[in-house]
Amino acid sequence: MVAAAYAQRTHGPPYALNPMSSVGLVLGGGGITGASYEMAALLAIEMATGWNPNQADVIIGTSAGAYVTALVRNDRLELDSMVKSGETRDEVADRIARHLFVRQPGVKVRSWVRNGLARGVRRPGLTMLLGSPAPFTASGMAEWVRSLVGPPADGWPSRPTIITAFDIAAGHRVAFGTEDAPDVSIADAAAASAAIPLIFRPYEIDGVAYADGGVVSGTHADLILGSDRPLDLVLVLAPMAAEQDRDGARFPEKLFDRVGRTALADELTQIRREWPNTEVLVMRPSPPVLAAMRPNPMDVKGAVPSFIRTLIQMRRTLARDEIWGVLSRHLGAARV
Repeated sequence: MVAAAYAQRTHGPPYALNPMSSVGLVLGGGGITGASYEMAALLAIEMATGWNPNQADVIIGTSAGAYVTALVRNDRLELDSMVKSGETRDEVADRIARHLFVRQPGVKVRSWVRNGLARGVRRPGLTMLLGSPAPFTASGMAEWVRSLVGPPADGWPSRPTIITAFDIAAGHRVAFGTEDAPDVSIADAAAASAAIPLIFRPYEIDGVAYADGGVVSGTHADLILGSDRPLDLVLVLAPMAAEQDRDGARFPEKLFDRVGRTALADELTQIRREWPNTEVLVMRPSPPVLAAMRPNPMDVKGAVPSFIRTLIQMRRTLARDEIWGVLSRHLGAARV
């Protein structure tokens, strides 16, 4: 059970409540192509049902999902959030690369030895990579969010919003947006959540170094239980928990998906145990979508193909009775 309740921060009037069911939205990690998948999937759901994802009563974002969360909670999830008017695929890829892959001189080896390597020797695992030297800084992510969202990026949404990261020194996850977490901006939270070890250096906020929220879980869906009441629907988008392998999938892909599925399954078990009357709908990329998203989810050239392929596949996905039935019950949707 989650101990921390959602922080009641009011930086303006609350967003209009969803007149239909109460909905929790979980946006998992998945790199650049994972963000493309989530953006396209949410836009497809909105176009098919009329439900604005910002109407979600609670949103939880991890890594790539943290970036999408920042857009959703500020009503900036639009078609041109991915492709600007007149841009080619190569121009989109170049723009994303300029935002994300920002180099910073100097290497903090001492911090890695203290917080990652030494701990990893005592207990081998992913923690050995925490704080390791990396070529890029996640500050580019924070500035990207600010450029898209504007002044609200330096505050926090008025409605319940959680972004996860990993406190390297303390050795545990942090759920920004809850009462027990530091008060940070959504731009900084998104950057901390996306600081993937070996690619990005730890992201520091007020002297505390954070790594990617996906270090612990790709979804953190169990945090939904911090709501003060059970929700009617929990909608999970999980780019790194695919149930089917793409043709030619490499071992690391299969491993990451297996780990993602296992963590998510444990989280869903908790939700169903605590909220037996809540419907849970998990959406994952299909093999045709994975063909565009993989093998490298951080490949900027895969952003547009992943976005387009997801939009195409979502029509088939939403038409499935087991998916459309759930959405129509809770979002008041008309048949696609």
